[in-house]
Amino acid sequence: MQAAAFQQKRDNGASLLDAIGDTPLLRMPAISSAFPRVEILGKAEFLNPGGSVKDRPGLNMILDGERTGRLTKSRTILDATSGNTGIAYAMIGAALGYKVRLCLPQNASHERKMILRAYGADLILTDPGAGSDGAIVKCREVYEADPDRYFYPDQYNNPANWKAHYEGTALEILNQTNYTITHFVAMLGTSGTFTGNARRLKRELPAVQCISAQPDQSFHGIEGTKHMPASIIPGIYDAKLADENLWISTESAYEMTRRLAREEGLLVGISAGANVVAATKVAASLAEKGETGVVVTVLCDGAAKYLSEPFWND
Repeated sequence: MQAAAFQQKRDNGASLLDAIGDTPLLRMPAISSAFPRVEILGKAEFLNPGGSVKDRPGLNMILDGERTGRLTKSRTILDATSGNTGIAYAMIGAALGYKVRLCLPQNASHERKMILRAYGADLILTDPGAGSDGAIVKCREVYEADPDRYFYPDQYNNPANWKAHYEGTALEILNQTNYTITHFVAMLGTSGTFTGNARRLKRELPAVQCISAQPDQSFHGIEGTKHMPASIIPGIYDAKLADENLWISTESAYEMTRRLAREEGLLVGISAGANVVAATKVAASLAEKGETGVVVTVLCDGAAKYLSEPFWND
């Protein structure tokens, strides 16, 4: 497990980073009530110290960089991010004494940029119209201009990204459901969350169904996710892992995010709302067939980074 590995590596005492992982799996009774024979559960990743699921791969990629010697105190951590992985890098960098430089779309939420600057990260803001792909292109340019200055984890192509979930998150889900999970559902961004969990869940429970989800438009408002047909495809993405793919609208993600706050008391982000939309689609399909199921999804982050967004007022 990442936190345990970190603890052994550093000392015998607890640290902020030991709090990464081991998040609870939450019931959502109001959302699940429409599907009496299906349970919908959400992994509460917003309870990680950096506020998101990206703390797991962020830590794993940094530890891997240290183990392989690619990350030293003389190098700055550099990567492209839509926000959450950058926050993880910035938090971990501050805790471990590394400088962090990030390429981030200019239209990332105001709150995300404030959090990153509070942790001391240096931001290179990129063309908002180019989205996360534009940040990737700019990051590659910066790295190639001075490769000896940087440690470039490259979250979109780094196996340590998905392995954080293969070695951690998936095992937690299996134990928390007593191996009764029937379906795992997650939106795609870097694809690390889906890839790592799907690979481990299928290894341990071959009958489990792993369902990916994506925004239904290339231009969308679900931060941190990718419409793969119109995007630079991450090297860690394996389309063959998904038993099915669902298309999720921005409007339905906004609506579900509001519902989770007002009906479940879960103040989560937009990608978490999109994940729950996808989970309800799976639950509805099971209910139509009269089948039972345990559907697990990921509550990726909290709503603090999105409270300035106008959709809350609808």
